[in-house]
Amino acid sequence: MSAVIIDGKALSARVRTELVARIARAGRKVRLDAVLVGSDRSAAIYAENQAKTCAAVGIEYRLHRLPDGAQYDDIAGRVLLLNTEDEVHAIMLHLPLPPGVDVERVQSLIAPEKDVEGVNPANIGNVVYGRRSLVPCTALAAVEMIESTGVELRGARAVIVGASNIVGKPIAVLLMRAEATVISSNKFTRGIADLTRSADVLVAAAGVPGLIKGDMVKPGAVVVDVGINRISGIDGKSITVGDVAFDEVSEVAGFLSPVPGGVGPMTVAMLLRNTVDAAHR
Repeated sequence: MSAVIIDGKALSARVRTELVARIARAGRKVRLDAVLVGSDRSAAIYAENQAKTCAAVGIEYRLHRLPDGAQYDDIAGRVLLLNTEDEVHAIMLHLPLPPGVDVERVQSLIAPEKDVEGVNPANIGNVVYGRRSLVPCTALAAVEMIESTGVELRGARAVIVGASNIVGKPIAVLLMRAEATVISSNKFTRGIADLTRSADVLVAAAGVPGLIKGDMVKPGAVVVDVGINRISGIDGKSITVGDVAFDEVSEVAGFLSPVPGGVGPMTVAMLLRNTVDAAHR
């Protein structure tokens, strides 16, 4: 058998089309403010691309640049100021921050109702308790991709490999809320192959290239690959791969998300959706 590819690009395009319509119907401005500290080139490129993505769906994007020497008080002050401005609907923090600045401490300052990345502990807690909240974007993307396959989650066995605070753990909770039977594991779990082979839904989010092999997957399972790893290709050039050995697993799984082109585009789409949700609330 050959797995059906879960096309993150196509799904994200559908989400963006829906958002354009939502913004037009609401007839009100939607604004996302982002804080970028220092001169990290990758972060700057990401911010530039984000501005273009927001513009394409009708979201106003404002970037607040702070210098390389900015410290906690400078960054915290900017976040707290944005919290108070009514015209700012959504706030996000570009990483990395300067050495010595506690990322989680800054993220916890973002007002929960404007926290479109879902990184404030209050929003993580709301996910656990099933309350209305802004959910971490990658977790939301993974679950949306699983649901797009049409799999019945109620009673299904879901195995999550990886338990980070804003990916693995919230994915597990979201699947529990859908009444799946969820098992959380990690790259150190003993007998992990036996565990993953039992999964109707398998999410790989451990950050280990090629961790999930073909013989570790139940035939017909839904497999979502959240891993984004940079490795050297055959020609020595750097390439992006996931946590799943794609060629092997595609011959066993029923559905499989690729890397790149899977969870990545959908994560961006979920950030846009969270922004619109925050504005409309």
